[in-house]
Amino acid sequence: MQLNTTRRSSLKKLGLAFTGLFGLTSAKAVPSYDKKKAINVVKDQDIPLFSGAVRHGNTLYIAGKGAHFEGDIKAHTDHVLKELQKELERNGSSMEKVLKVNVYLADLADYKGMNEIFRGRFGENPPVRTTVATYGGVPGNSLVEMDCIAAL
Repeated sequence: MQLNTTRRSSLKKLGLAFTGLFGLTSAKAVPSYDKKKAINVVKDQDIPLFSGAVRHGNTLYIAGKGAHFEGDIKAHTDHVLKELQKELERNGSSMEKVLKVNVYLADLADYKGMNEIFRGRFGENPPVRTTVATYGGVPGNSLVEMDCIAAL
C-alpha cells in the first residue's frame, strides 16, 4: 500500500515538473466570448422572434431557408441553396466555408432529388450534413428547408 502511494506521489511530481518545463499550467483557462451580432431580426408584434443570421466570433449561423412557391424538390433545393449562398456572401463567408448543413425534407422520398442538386455546391470539401424528414411538413409548404453554420 505504501509503495502505491509513493509511486502516485512521484508520478504527480513528475507531471507537475513536465508542465512547468513546457510552460503549461494546470489552471483551466476560462474562455471569453464576444457578444453575438444578430442580423435580419424577424419580429412578432414588435418583439424579436429570431434572427436571419448571427455572427459570433469567426462563425456565422444562417437561419433556415425555404422555397415558398410551386415546384418540385429540385427547383426548391436549387432556390434554397442560392438563398443560403446569398446570405453567406452578404455576411462575408461563402459556400466553401460552410462547416455544417441541416436539411429538412417534407418527404423523405425527395432525398435522391435533393442530393442531385445539393451535390458539388460546397466545393471540394463539403460540410458535414444532417438530413431528416419532418413530421407534418416544412413551414410555408416548402419541400425542403436548410440552415447552416460557416466560418468567416
